[in-house]
Amino acid sequence: QVQLVESGGGLVQAGGSLTLSCVTSGGIFTFSAMGWYRQAPGKQRDLVARISSDGATTYADSVKGRFTISRDNAKEMASLQMSSLKPEDEGVYYCSAENRGGRYWGQGTQVTVSS
Repeated sequence: QVQLVESGGGLVQAGGSLTLSCVTSGGIFTFSAMGWYRQAPGKQRDLVARISSDGATTYADSVKGRFTISRDNAKEMASLQMSSLKPEDEGVYYCSAENRGGRYWGQGTQVTVSS
């Protein structure tokens, strides 16, 4: 059974940092592209960062230079290091795993940025 479990969200002041982690189970990690998506209240879920199975990264323009996505195949874990956080970064962050079998989602973790 495939599961994605996020952790690391919380409350942070503007300008601060947080690191989100996503641990997967079910044997899909090494051949999946991993992504982090953000959903603010009343808005759609948007891609924040993505890392392919071979390590190629993609970032939303709004987070370039501030966020870093990484993966650890041995731990079957993807991480999102977030720095210089802004109020507009606030939302529920979802981890996704995408491969030819489909897309899987975690339950989400809340990030709140106080100004």
